[in-house]
Amino acid sequence: MIVILNYEMGNLGSIRNMFKRLGHEARISNDPAEIAKADRLILPGVGAFDQGMANLERLGLRDVLNERVIGAKVPILGICLGMQLMTKSSDEGSLNGLGWIDARTVHFRNGANPVHAQARLPHIGWNFVDPGQTHPLVENLPDDPRFYFVHTYRVECADPADVLIRSHYAGSDFTAGFARGNIAGMQCHPEKSHKFGMQVFRNFAAWVPSEIRAELKYA
Repeated sequence: MIVILNYEMGNLGSIRNMFKRLGHEARISNDPAEIAKADRLILPGVGAFDQGMANLERLGLRDVLNERVIGAKVPILGICLGMQLMTKSSDEGSLNGLGWIDARTVHFRNGANPVHAQARLPHIGWNFVDPGQTHPLVENLPDDPRFYFVHTYRVECADPADVLIRSHYAGSDFTAGFARGNIAGMQCHPEKSHKFGMQVFRNFAAWVPSEIRAELKYA
């Protein structure tokens, strides 16, 4: 069962509808009991970092997410703000993130590779992406893969091996997606990215991380 986390900050209906088109049931929920039964999780998000973290805490979702993602190794995909919440911190706020990935979220004008001074922010529109690693989530993408973005902040990974896809805006190469173990995130919006996003969701529905494959092999 795929559960789309409802922490009052996300484009939930569009994500559910795309999975429905692919023939997969996806439920929108903030019920910890239902989340505890999920075999795949989506952490969407549109809005501010601190508000997102505060909502997860207020709704009692942080503990069950840690149990499922870190303890049970359930596959999870963060989208936009959801990806950023998986990092340790953000320039946008003062609260700690979930810290699942050794990364930080920085403003486009900050960090190791800032955009040029005249760049319009937020970055809105379609961008081509390049794979940073061979990974099941980006298999069989149509030619010239491109995705829809809406963001002012971007993620910087401490370990380049965690970078899943890269993109470019206003003089800045940036991490458009990361993946480590059962945890993945995309700064773009697959649910708004037509056939490219549909393939990512199709891949996610079938994704069995290597750690889980190993456990199944020797069970």
